[in-house]
Amino acid sequence: MAHVQVQVTAPPAVTVAQAPCATDRFSCERRAASMFLSVVIPTYNRLPILRQCLAALENQQLLPPLAEYEVVVVDDGSTDATVDWIEAQQAAGALIRVRLIRQTHGGPAIGRNTGVQACRGDVVVFIDSDLVVTPTFLLCHARSLEADWRQRGDQLSFTYGAVINTGNFEQPTAERHKLRDLSWAYFATGNVAIRRDLLQRAGLFDPAFRLYGWEDLELGERLHRLGVRLVRCPAAVGYHWHPPLSLDQIPRLLQVEEERARMALVFFRKHPSRRVRLIIQYTWLHRLLWELLTLGGLLNERSLRPVLAWLIRRGRPALAMELLRLPLNRHGVHALFRLARQAGI
Repeated sequence: MAHVQVQVTAPPAVTVAQAPCATDRFSCERRAASMFLSVVIPTYNRLPILRQCLAALENQQLLPPLAEYEVVVVDDGSTDATVDWIEAQQAAGALIRVRLIRQTHGGPAIGRNTGVQACRGDVVVFIDSDLVVTPTFLLCHARSLEADWRQRGDQLSFTYGAVINTGNFEQPTAERHKLRDLSWAYFATGNVAIRRDLLQRAGLFDPAFRLYGWEDLELGERLHRLGVRLVRCPAAVGYHWHPPLSLDQIPRLLQVEEERARMALVFFRKHPSRRVRLIIQYTWLHRLLWELLTLGGLLNERSLRPVLAWLIRRGRPALAMELLRLPLNRHGVHALFRLARQAGI
């Protein structure tokens, strides 16, 4: 993998410290009255949906307490036309809130750290480059943070918005909220807003997470130890676009599960707790669950292929993806147990 040119230090050990205004309610209220938000977006070869992502962020409502915002796009060594397109748009007078930062390919953890270190706002909003938001997205995050800070008298909290998954590229915001869109994660960077100094105190993202998965939840464990509260903010809606499932995606999806398993092991080595075991599904209960749901592996990506193809032809790729998740989860859990055994854990 190419060497990343941006300097990133490993996260320091977690120390519990007092919030910057934990004992000063007046200071909290003064800061909340005028917020500057920095939206940090790492991206890698996602130009088509990134265009929609950035267009939606150009049209955010500026009402109290949201005073100003910027959009920090960290290009993680894209090989498509991402950089050329952004620079051309800015030369034409568009994307006026976007700041483009370039780095060689190093993964989303390093990309987010680069964005945090470069941003100017007191509050950082993390989204993915395939998320399309509503016009009140940032305002809802700001108002929810303000309400919590005023109520609690400190700023030890972050907001977690709603993420609605969609395969509709032309009109992603037309997607309805579904039961499977619910998330029980504590800290996931698809749609969160948090004070920058809390991120810095926790140590930012660990660059050891160079493959797919878990870098945000691992940072969440450190934030959890600092006593940082999760504030649900369902009004801050983002529509997460995924390309509709096709059969030729299956090898890559299996590879992603292998990467997730490798990164899960990094996560567990840092936090060898029962809580993390449950998060990464490193328990015999999870292994038994996916064995039962796949009939001991009889339902796999090969045996399900005719059914998946039929559902896709019938215009039901989302249902096909939900069915495919059964063997994918089994594959991922088996990979995690295999890697842990090889590592002597």
